[in-house]
Amino acid sequence: MVQSLGDDVWWYDLTGVNAALVDDGGTLTLIDTGMPWHGDRLIAGLIEAGFERRDVERILLTHYDMDHVGGLSAFERTDATVYVGAADATLVAGDRSPPLGNHKGAFQRLSSALVDPPELPIEPLSDGETVGSFTAYHTPGHTPGHVSYVSESLSAALLGDVVREKGGQFHPSPWYLSYDTCDVRRSITSLVERAPPFEIAVPGHGTPFERGGSDRLADLAARL
Repeated sequence: MVQSLGDDVWWYDLTGVNAALVDDGGTLTLIDTGMPWHGDRLIAGLIEAGFERRDVERILLTHYDMDHVGGLSAFERTDATVYVGAADATLVAGDRSPPLGNHKGAFQRLSSALVDPPELPIEPLSDGETVGSFTAYHTPGHTPGHVSYVSESLSAALLGDVVREKGGQFHPSPWYLSYDTCDVRRSITSLVERAPPFEIAVPGHGTPFERGGSDRLADLAARL
C-alpha cells in the first residue's frame, strides 16, 4: 500500500496518481490526497507505516485538482491543517469556482462537482514560506497556485504536477493539463535554480526517484 523511499518518507501509488507520507521531525505530514475514493487506501497506508488517521497533523497540497484534493474528506474530524498555495486556496475552500475561460479551468469546474470543500482549516502559502522542514516554492503553470515542496533535511521534494515521470525521465506538465505551459517551463527552471539539492523526488504522476532527484530535474530544465 505504501513504499518506503527513504528515512521517514513513504510513497502512495494510488493507481495513476501519487501521494506521499512524511514523518517530518515528529509531525506526520501527508502530501496530496488522491481521488475522492482513495480515502480508505490512504488510511490503510498509514496503518501499514505504523500510524493512525488521527496522527496526521498536516496536509500539504501541491495544487487544486480533483485527483490531489479528493481524499481530504477522509481526514475530517481530525486535528489536521491543510496548506496550499495562495492562488489555489480559495478553490480548495470552495470560495470561488475555477474559470471557464481557460481549458484547464473549465475541466476543473466540471470535476469540482465531485469534490466537497473540506471541513478542515486551510492555510494559504506564499512563495518561500516554510512548513516544518519544507519550503514552499510557487511553481505555477499547471495551476496558478501550484506549489512544490522541498525539505533539505529530508533530501526530499514533492513536485506535484509541474512535472511527471515517464520512461525514467521527468517531463513538463503537458499543455492540455495546464493553465499555461510557458509558466510550467519557467517554474521548472526557477525551481532548479532556487531549491537545494535533493535525492528523493516524488512527482504527481509516474514513478518517484529515490536517488538523484534534483539532477533529474536539472536534466529536464536543460532540455526545455
